[in-house]
Amino acid sequence: MKSAQIQHFDYIFTGTGLSALMTVYKMILSGKFSDKSILLLDQDSKKSNDRTWCFWEKEESIWNLVISKKWDVALFANQEFKRDLALTPYQYNQIRGLDFYNFVFTAISKHPNITFKNEKVTDINELETHVFVGTEENRFTCNYLFNSIYNKAFAENQTQYPVLKQHFVGWFVKTEATVFKSDEVTFMDFSVEQRGNTRFMYVLPTSKTEALVEYTLFSENLLPKEEYENEIKVYLKKLGAVECQIVEKEEGSIPMTCFPFWKRNTQRVLNIGTAGGWTKASTGYTFKNSDKKSTELIEFLQQNDSTSLNMKLFYKKSRFWFYDLLLLDILYRSNELGSAIFSSLFKKGNPQLIFKFLDEETTLIEDLRVILKCPKGPFIKALFRRIFL
Repeated sequence: MKSAQIQHFDYIFTGTGLSALMTVYKMILSGKFSDKSILLLDQDSKKSNDRTWCFWEKEESIWNLVISKKWDVALFANQEFKRDLALTPYQYNQIRGLDFYNFVFTAISKHPNITFKNEKVTDINELETHVFVGTEENRFTCNYLFNSIYNKAFAENQTQYPVLKQHFVGWFVKTEATVFKSDEVTFMDFSVEQRGNTRFMYVLPTSKTEALVEYTLFSENLLPKEEYENEIKVYLKKLGAVECQIVEKEEGSIPMTCFPFWKRNTQRVLNIGTAGGWTKASTGYTFKNSDKKSTELIEFLQQNDSTSLNMKLFYKKSRFWFYDLLLLDILYRSNELGSAIFSSLFKKGNPQLIFKFLDEETTLIEDLRVILKCPKGPFIKALFRRIFL
């Protein structure tokens, strides 16, 4: 350690990804935490455009200033049909990672009670009266810690809950030909070869010649990088983009699991983001879920005495967790069924109701209207295995 001095904070965030930055920003907006000392720790300086987030929303949100593109129509397709989905009253929104980071860190810089340190966390140790946090350079203590550093071993070293991944490679491209519909996002295009998996293309066009084109899988294992990129090349040629310039690339792997991360929460340590199970397990969507959970967390902190908080009390499991679990059970055992399941939802289903269901805002009757469009056999078998086996 370079320094033996231990600094104390009211709250420490280990990891400054989406969930942490959303929570800190909402702390600022609330005006209720200006008397609290807050430390953010991350080995990543958050100065690169490392990811793209998308979410659907009916009304403008607090993130409206960093939305780079909105779409009113979404395409769903497989090898047999295509359907243009009118999303109104929803819009499909895109936020680029760097825009989000700059927006939140600009807000943070105006508040002297909030400190960011570009340091790698090496140790977290909860004691009776505080939490100790060590980095490669310093050591700190806090009253409460919010951890978003994901430890994949917790989920992958067990067999009760399946673990899939939403893994992808994306190209930001400029084409010579006008091959994209700038007002329509390609939500899922399953017309690509499935090869025993759940595979689809995802396209976010910003003009008729510019788009982010991603080859995405919901499956257990990653592919060699060249396989993703070859599929993107094939798809672009199918669209008519014989010549194109690759402006930027992105790749990622998001865990899809119903593993109960919340059981690892303690009195003083709350796992948030992917590390806390905030990612929507059945789709891999993170932004909307994190937005909701961070708002709930701010309310939880305000409603409870900061001297006697118990972070174990924050999480509440819902029926949607069980729906997600059944889908993941199916895709883990029979990964090739993904196209059929999603196609059954979107072929004739009400897109507004589907998005409402995926947002976990439907009533039980509305749940049934969505669920009954899915193939019955796989879900009955999955339900039987969960209940009786």
